[in-house]
Amino acid sequence: MSTSPGLPPIVERLEKGQKTPICVIVVGMAGSGKSSLMAQMQYHAANKAKPTTTTKQDKADGEGEPKADEDGETAIDQQQQQQENVAAASTVPTYCINLDPATHHLAYGAAIDIRDTINYKEVMRQHKLGPNGAILTSLNLLTTKFDQIMAILEQRAYGQSEKKEPDDEEETNETEKGEETTEEENDEDDNIAAIGMDYILVDTPGQIEAFTWSASGTIVSESLASAFPTVLCFVVDTARCASSPNTFMSNMLYACSMFYRTRLPLVIVFNKNDVVPHDFCMEWMKDYEAFQEALDESMDSNTNNSATMTSTGFYGSLTRSLSLVLDEFYSNFAHCCGVSAITGDGMDDFWKCIDKAAREDFVLDYVEDLKNRLEEQQAKQQAIQRVAMKRLQRDAAQGQR
Repeated sequence: MSTSPGLPPIVERLEKGQKTPICVIVVGMAGSGKSSLMAQMQYHAANKAKPTTTTKQDKADGEGEPKADEDGETAIDQQQQQQENVAAASTVPTYCINLDPATHHLAYGAAIDIRDTINYKEVMRQHKLGPNGAILTSLNLLTTKFDQIMAILEQRAYGQSEKKEPDDEEETNETEKGEETTEEENDEDDNIAAIGMDYILVDTPGQIEAFTWSASGTIVSESLASAFPTVLCFVVDTARCASSPNTFMSNMLYACSMFYRTRLPLVIVFNKNDVVPHDFCMEWMKDYEAFQEALDESMDSNTNNSATMTSTGFYGSLTRSLSLVLDEFYSNFAHCCGVSAITGDGMDDFWKCIDKAAREDFVLDYVEDLKNRLEEQQAKQQAIQRVAMKRLQRDAAQGQR
């Protein structure tokens, strides 16, 4: 079975019903807690993937004392050993990628780190760039080799089965080369091919514009979406939104623009739920009048403070108009949740939103939209070819005269 010309390999894998890991691209404003959320996602996914088993003796005795067998091993020891064996044979829950070259410390374990390949400070010095320009240049340099990263991800996710079948000449050459390889190298290749993962987590730079509005960001997101069901996770600082409705509107406007730019399924995550509950954000998204009342309260509280009069004048009118425009965006948007990257509160709901967006919205919306765009592009190319052929026939006819 083969896909139609021009369609990415993810379409064929979805049609076959093949198990594919979900790719989560974490984006958000600077200081919203993207890296902290990445660490919590890695930790929570690892704990969620741990198997839990109970022995028959535990079910029969309840909370009774474990009994030792003839070899002196208790039922708990056997259970722990069984869990370790199952965990060793299970897939790796997450595979993390760091695309922020300017970070000094990562709270999570990154399997692929841009800092291992590109020296951010050297880019600044050699190209005489500022901080933001160096981040953008570092991403562009990494993108030139992103096909190698995709090859690593596909090998980890799908193993040797994704390799193309070689021709007769290639088989002969590979046979000669295979005789020179050792058994240890073959074992290592088998181990690499056997590794899988449930999620691919991608951490983006703190300066959101460097990724979302650059050519490198588009290449990275489209490349990942061509091989895996991909979800865009937009992280919002709930505490900042609570202090100003204008900040909330700015975040929603940015999320809306990214949603229509990438066309990927979007999950809005209200972070720092341990500081301020996110209930008011959900209410503002569902109730237009509630957001207007919050703007009025913000305007009244800032009337005597000239430094913070942001809800009056042009900015206040713009915010009110945008809230009415985004009401349509809210009505068609259902994937949002509140989490705490520190305490882990709300992570279960977060994974449910991610899974639903990847398994439903990606297939129904993104893949179908991609097919339609490819059909339109092929139709345009065929129309251009027909016009060129008619022009050629006309010129040939005039030449014969």
